[in-house]
Order: sequence, then structure tokens, then C-alpha cells
Amino acid sequence: MSRKYICIHGHFYQPPRENPWLNKVEMQESAYPYHDWNHRINAECYRRNSASRILDEKGRIEAIMNNYSWMSFNIGPTLLAWMQNETPETYEAILQADKDSMEAFSGHGAALAQAYNHLIMPLANERDKETQVIWGIEDFKSRYNRFPEGMWLGETAVNTETLEMLAKYGIKFTILSPYQAKRVRKIGNTDWKDASNAKVDTKKAYLCKLPSGKEISLFFYDGPASQGVAFEGLLNNGEHFAQRLTDLLSDNEELELVNIATDGESYGHHHKLGEMALSYCLNSLEENEDVILTIYGEFLEKFPPEYEAEIIEDTSWSCYHGVERWRSDCGCNTGGHPDWNQKWRAPLRQTFDNLREKLIVLYEKEMKNFTSDPWGVRNKYIKVILDRNNDNVLAFLKENFGEELPEKDQIKLLKLLEMQYHAMLMYTSCGWFFDEVTGIESMQDIFYATRAVQLAEEITGKSYEAQFVEDLKKIPSNLPEYESALTAYEESVKPMELDMIRIGAHYAISSLFEEFPEEVTLYNFSAAVKASHYYEAGKQKLIVGRTEFRSDITWEKVDISYAVLHMGDHHLFGGVRQYISAEALEELHNKISMSFQKGNVYEIFNLMDSYFGTHNYSFWHLFRDEQHHIMELVMENNLTGAEGAMQQLYENTYPLLKTFQEINMVVPNKLKLPVQMAVNNRLVKELKKPDFSLRKVEKQLKSAQAINVELDLVTLNFLIDQRLTDLMFQFEDDPEDLKLLLYINQVLQLIEDTSLNPEKWESQNIAFRIKEDYYEDMLERSDNGDEEAEDWVDAFRQLEESVNLVIE
Repeated sequence: MSRKYICIHGHFYQPPRENPWLNKVEMQESAYPYHDWNHRINAECYRRNSASRILDEKGRIEAIMNNYSWMSFNIGPTLLAWMQNETPETYEAILQADKDSMEAFSGHGAALAQAYNHLIMPLANERDKETQVIWGIEDFKSRYNRFPEGMWLGETAVNTETLEMLAKYGIKFTILSPYQAKRVRKIGNTDWKDASNAKVDTKKAYLCKLPSGKEISLFFYDGPASQGVAFEGLLNNGEHFAQRLTDLLSDNEELELVNIATDGESYGHHHKLGEMALSYCLNSLEENEDVILTIYGEFLEKFPPEYEAEIIEDTSWSCYHGVERWRSDCGCNTGGHPDWNQKWRAPLRQTFDNLREKLIVLYEKEMKNFTSDPWGVRNKYIKVILDRNNDNVLAFLKENFGEELPEKDQIKLLKLLEMQYHAMLMYTSCGWFFDEVTGIESMQDIFYATRAVQLAEEITGKSYEAQFVEDLKKIPSNLPEYESALTAYEESVKPMELDMIRIGAHYAISSLFEEFPEEVTLYNFSAAVKASHYYEAGKQKLIVGRTEFRSDITWEKVDISYAVLHMGDHHLFGGVRQYISAEALEELHNKISMSFQKGNVYEIFNLMDSYFGTHNYSFWHLFRDEQHHIMELVMENNLTGAEGAMQQLYENTYPLLKTFQEINMVVPNKLKLPVQMAVNNRLVKELKKPDFSLRKVEKQLKSAQAINVELDLVTLNFLIDQRLTDLMFQFEDDPEDLKLLLYINQVLQLIEDTSLNPEKWESQNIAFRIKEDYYEDMLERSDNGDEEAEDWVDAFRQLEESVNLVIE
């Protein structure tokens, strides 16, 4: 039997992008046509690796495989939490892959845990190290229903204290860069061999004996091959990928493990179709009798380390200077701005360290009234982070603080623990990795710090922001428009900061544009309507009401009254304040509704000023997604007339445009641009309908082709792909529906006959599943004389060809 093993590890991770007040990733325009970058990367990478294609010699799909089942992988807990809520199909496929891998790899699962939010462990204090490991383990257990054997460290950043913490909590191994090895020797020998500068033999497992007497195993990945995947185009060809790995094995009989580790996003996001190269490679290795595909846990059980290693302290895989990239201007950067410096890194870390120390004092002081083990309680808080359900949170509070807690104490305790949660999130490593402190990654960490500051102030009634602001002044920026991080903080962070009143303002303004039920969940808040009065006159709308809000995170409550006037477009003016009395609200309602009916806008403003004072809100206080939603409504209303005019122009000038086309004469922009807008708008509107008219789309596309209109293919491909996927899911629900199958083929034929080129990725998956589950049965029925089954088989073969499956 072969003693040559190969293991491919993927570190799948995105920094948390959630708005820390909403626990939701808001719209990111740069990710278009997707809502945000998490969704885009999921579509390009995470989802694709769960159903990756293997092609035959003609480039047709002959197999679909879940890459996660055959590789070692870790996925950051914060990313998994996002997946669970936003892309459950990807999430479930990953969990299933771990179960499947246990059958392939002697009972060992492919998934590894990760230190919770990807902070740099050697730079964390001991308490944070401990919480990161415990939270990483508990998060893993809650998802995979087993204890993790290994744990990935953010940026593979390591020191002895970190390894001690892993070993303390039962982690068997971790993965490091070859440049992190200091020296090695065979177990039992006294003489060490220098392994620095990547001289370590990466084909072996190593035991690391720790000062405490504990032990942990280490795997050092092959540096050049891993670099080849990330930066040298190795994913351009799956056959070359597999060959590169097998070429690393020697011809002797020695036991060897070739292992590589890369960012998982290489497989599909950084390298388009990289997941297919990975699939081909994994499949090729699995079929190669001379090598054995494995994962670290299986290899470690079969072949306990015969060598031991020591590490170089405070090192990582992405900084030549150890871990300086996350605390100093060491010279490591992304290379895009050679004239910039990173002198901001040290004061940014110092700012967070100063805040952390103050929050430690506050946390211990407040918690001593409730428990003698405040940090043990924080370690257990992961149970709440994983499940915010009221019953679960109550059970946590009772378990750790006793049966009878007044509501105000429950709120205080949850705020204290949330404060600590955000105090760790602010150290997420991406905040220091890039070149400029005002970039989105650094600002995201400042967002988390700001939320921690806000909670501290709510708990104590004292100012924590003043010193935080002074520290932000000391953080320099490379951009001339920013004197320091404080400028970016004031422009980008402070306007996003929320309190319960502003949540109420968002609700009040939004209620003019959508009808909320009497009880509704809004992000991570619950709202119960107590009174609501709505009026409309032409373009103007008015709402006056009272609603009670409750935070699902801290359980804080606020009862608000509000009045909002919409004067058309995005012109909104409203007031929100804590509810005073039924009499005062009724008086406001009577007066303001009377003024509205008379059309006396100025009197409405005066009434709002007298009742709400300075608590005024407008369109700019809405959350980003709602701003976009309202602007879409406004634009739709405003463009109705313009679209009609453009459509009339298109229809009136169509013969003229055809003549321009036939004589190869350039169409004037004054004529061309309105026509393009009319055609694209018409197509987009139709394709947004779940029950779109194929005839209308076909007619418009052919007309556009006839006059050489430039189509918005990014949007149109995205929409037609959605509609096709919808139809395919319907077909999967009723796979014998011949009428629907024939209609799907019509849609696919339309795509082939035009310039549209959608992904068809999900449609391929569904067609492949139907083929595996139903095709043979329908073929047998067809062979037995069932005419409808015969028609079905013919139609399905046409479908296979259209979505590029191997036809049988």
C-alpha cells in the first residue's frame, strides 16, 4: 500500500461586515449585481465549491462534486453565522460535506475550527486568547455536532502561549507556514536541526512539547506549492495542479505527506473557475493508485509524529517581520500604493488597547455584583451569540446569575457582555492588513469599537468617547482629505451610530412606504404598534403613531411616539421621542391631522418642533437598504413619464434606426442613448417579474438586436438566470411536468439565440439531480412504449445539451 499522502487545506474566511447595531450586512454597491460582497463571494466561491463541475474531454459536465468533502477546510465562525442566515443552501452543503468526509477519512471530519474572529493571537491578552479558543470550539460544536481536532489561527499567527491555549482545550493540531519552524529533531534525539528560513521538511507531522507539559501536533504546509495556487496560476489547469502536488513526492518508500494551505477564496473568487481546477485535482488524486488523499486528523491518527519541532515566536504566514503587520509600519502592504506608509497601524492598536483596558475595569467592577467569575461568564456567552432566542438567553442568565433577576439587571448584564463581544471584534486582523486606516476594513473595526464605547456609556452614564476621540486624532491617514482617523470616524462612523430612538425613527419613516403588521421584527429589534394614524393627499403622506421597541440583543425597551410628513420624492421630515402620555399624543394627532387636511405644511413643522423639539429625523437617518428602497420607489415614480417619452421615441424612430444600421451609419448619441434606456428598462421590468412573459422578452431582444442596441448584460444576465433558476426549482418539485420542461427549453433556446449569457449554474445543479433521480426511470418507461415518457426523455436531452451536461 502506498505511503504517499496528499492533503489540500482551504482557509475560507471573510471579515465580519455586519453593521454592529443591526447585526446585518448592509448594501454594498461595489458588489453589484449582488447585495453585498459576502453574497457575491458566496456565488463565486463558497456555493460553487459545494457543487463543483468535472468536465469531460468535450467540456461537458460529467460529474458534480462537493469539494469540501475531499479537502481539509476551515470556515470562519462569523462567516458561517452569516451563511446560516443568508445562504442556508451553502451552509447545509458544508455541514453535509463534513459528515460525508468522515466516511471517506476513517471517521475524521474535514472541517477544522478557527479562533473565533480572526484576531492576531500573539497580540491578544491571555483572557482574549482563551475566549477566542473557547468560542471557536463551541461555535464548531454547535454546527458540526462534534469536537474539532484542529484549529486554524488567524494569519497562522502563533506563539507558545497560543499553542498552550489550544492544547489546554483539547485541540490536537494546527497548521503553520514553513517559515514559522525554528528547529526540529527526531523524538528521543538530543540534537536539534535548524529549520529556520523554511528548511523544515513539510512532508512530516511534528510534535510540539510545551512548557506546561502539554503537547500539540504541527503541520507545516508546502510554501512554494501553496504560493503556486495563490499567485502563479496553478488553478488555470486542474491536471497541472494535481501533477504539481504528486511531483513533490519522492520515489522512495518513506512515509510522506504533501500538504498545502491557501485562502479558500482562491477557488472561484480570486481565480475564476478555480473550484473546477480543485475538483479535477481532487478527483485525479483520489483515482491515482500511487497516492492517498487524506486530511490532517486521519493522517495524525494513522501516523503519530516521529519528529518534534519548536516554533519561532510571534510569527505569521503573511508578514516577513513576524506579526508586525498588525502593530507597526513594518513595510508589508498590498503593493497598490508604494508612496503610502502604514504609520497608522501602531496608534490604531494603541487606541483599541487603551479602550480595552478601560472596558476591563468597567466590566469587572459591574460584574462583581452578580458573579465571582466574570471572565468565565464571558467564555460561556458564546451560547447566547449562537442563539438569541429569548428562552435560550433566559436559560443562560439563570444558569450564571440565579433565578430572579430584575429586568434592569438583565439588560445591564447583556449590555456588559455585548460590550465585551464588540471589544474583541474590534481586533479582527483585517483592520491592519491593508494600506490605509480609512479603508473599509479598518473602519469596520472602528465601528465595533464605537459600539463598545456606546454600551459602556449606556451602562455607566459616563463618557468613554472623549478619550477614544483623542486617540483617533493620533492615527494618521495617507489621504489628504483625512487629517486622521478621527475625520473618517466623524464622516462614516458617527452617522451610522444608532440608539433606540433612531431605530424608532427608521421604523416611523419606513412605515410611510410599507405597511407593517402590528408586531414586526426589524433587523434585531421587535416592534409592537400601539397606535397608528395614516393620511394621504396627492404626493403628500402623513403618519402619526406610537410603537414600543425592544432590542433582541440587550432586551432594552423604549416606547416612542412619532409623526412623519412625506412631501414627495425623498423629502421627509419627522419627529420621534419617548412616549409621554396618551393625552399629549392625541392632542398632537388632532392638530397635525387638521393642518395636513388644510395643506398647511408650515403649521405641521411648527407642531413637530413644539412636540418633538430637536428630535428631528429625515431621509438621511434611514438605514442604507431602506434608503435604496425608497430611492427606487421615487425613481420609479419620476421615470414613469420619462420612460413613456423614451418608449414613444423608440417606437417612432425604430424604422429610422434600422436604416442607420443597414447603411452602417453611426447613430447620434442624442437618439441612441434614450433608445438604449427604453429597451433596457423594458427588459429589466419584465424579467423582474416571477411570471415574466417569454414572448415579450423575446420580441424586445430581437428588436434590440435588429437596431444594435447596447444591452445592460450584467443586469439582464443576472435576472434571466434568476428566472431560469425559479423555473428549474419548480421542475424539480414536479419532474414529470412535461409542459414545464418544454417551456424551460424555450427559455434556454431564447438565451442561445441572443446575446444573453447567464451563469446557469444552479440550473445545472438541478438538472444533474433530476438526471440522477428520474432519468433512468423515464427512459425505461419510454422504452416500454410510454409516449409521454418518450417526449419527456427527448425534451430532457435537449435540456442537458442546453445546460452543458453530458448527454446519455
